[in-house]
Amino acid sequence: MENEITQSVLCLPYADKVLDEALSWGGDYAEIFVENTTVHSLELQDQRVSQTQQSLIYGAGIRVLKDSCTGYAYTMDLSMPAMMNAARFAATAGNGGERLSAAALPQVPAMPLLEDNVSIELMKKRLLLLDETVRNLDGRIIKVKAAVATRDQQVLFVNSQGCSFTDYRPRASVFLRVVMEQDGQTQMGFATLSLQKDFHQFSETDFTDLAKTAVDRTAFLFDAVQPEGGEMPVVMAPGASGILMHEAIGHAFEADFNRVGTSIFAGKMGQRVCRPEVTIVDDGTQAEDVGCLRWDDEGIPGQRTVLVDKGVLNSYMHDRISARHYGVEPTGNGRRESFRHAPQPRMRSTYMMAGESNPEDIIRSVKKGIYAQVFTNGQVQIGAGDFTFYMKQGYLIEDGHLTQPIRDINVIGNGPRALADISMVGNDLLIDHSASMCGKGGQSVPVSQGLPTVLVDKLVVG
Repeated sequence: MENEITQSVLCLPYADKVLDEALSWGGDYAEIFVENTTVHSLELQDQRVSQTQQSLIYGAGIRVLKDSCTGYAYTMDLSMPAMMNAARFAATAGNGGERLSAAALPQVPAMPLLEDNVSIELMKKRLLLLDETVRNLDGRIIKVKAAVATRDQQVLFVNSQGCSFTDYRPRASVFLRVVMEQDGQTQMGFATLSLQKDFHQFSETDFTDLAKTAVDRTAFLFDAVQPEGGEMPVVMAPGASGILMHEAIGHAFEADFNRVGTSIFAGKMGQRVCRPEVTIVDDGTQAEDVGCLRWDDEGIPGQRTVLVDKGVLNSYMHDRISARHYGVEPTGNGRRESFRHAPQPRMRSTYMMAGESNPEDIIRSVKKGIYAQVFTNGQVQIGAGDFTFYMKQGYLIEDGHLTQPIRDINVIGNGPRALADISMVGNDLLIDHSASMCGKGGQSVPVSQGLPTVLVDKLVVG
């Protein structure tokens, strides 16, 4: 029947009627975002299953735009009456403007709903093997906690401009925590891995590398000390330290913060913000990155956006609303946590391009400083860019050499100032595939980040 969605297929045969209703109050743009997502997780602690979870996220969100006003409604009932009711609610954003009609739609795509074929037994088997691999690496290990989470999302999107698509977005993440004991002292380390692919596609090497990373990080802590603080040069290691750039700098390039003037980069388009050695991109095209988007959540094709081009601010990250404001094209950065949320400008995979410096030369250039490898939690004031990050692992740099292992210190600075103080960029770009989730505006989405070895001339350590 036309009023009911087929239970085995993700489809919307009455999309044109729903869009016309959404535009009935004079909105100038309307869209429907339909989602079918299955989530599974399993946790293993000391070789025993301690927790399992399964959930389903299923529904549709309808958004209407009129100039800078937004109307949004969602429903978990995809029947025609429920969809029309949600459309009428969202339509009020039009506020009595001239009524438009949706563009003629091509055949609205449909896709078979995913069968729930995630194997809990396979998850358990892989985690038991991971536990065994970890314990075989070091006799000091006393506790192992491992978990896997899968999220398989199907999306159907259609808007009033005639755009429609379906997409399958798998994601699998593995989490590993290790506790080791030596001479009465215990230390805890961790490692995570998250990729945009099915869990069964993870390789044996993926698990072996994850185990080795967690064990190495934990063993490292027995010899590490807290260094003396002060202002000093900081060399950022490639890969995982890109989280600092994501938090302290990346958010300030999101266009909504610039549109309302809260970002330090507001009004600086085309201006030099750092040295020519620095180019920063936000990329939705890298296939396995969890930030990859073939289409964003507003129907914009996935693309690669150069934010800073050889030191010059080149672009913000735009959704449809900010692109309208600035008179530019959207950059494919419109993202949402689920059908219950309206999209907003968000990062995808944000990284600094490789430079020309040899990483060893960067370290040799520092007389006294630190080499920062692993960060955990931090705090950032997005408007001003001030940040404090907790560094779990690194080294002292003394006379151009890595010497004493260090841990448990804060790195404090200002994002835009730190960006301007980058004086050397290594040729060793590494994308970090840790399980990173980015929170903003009450929504959380998966992201990736990366960094080559870089030298920040001065940051406060303490």
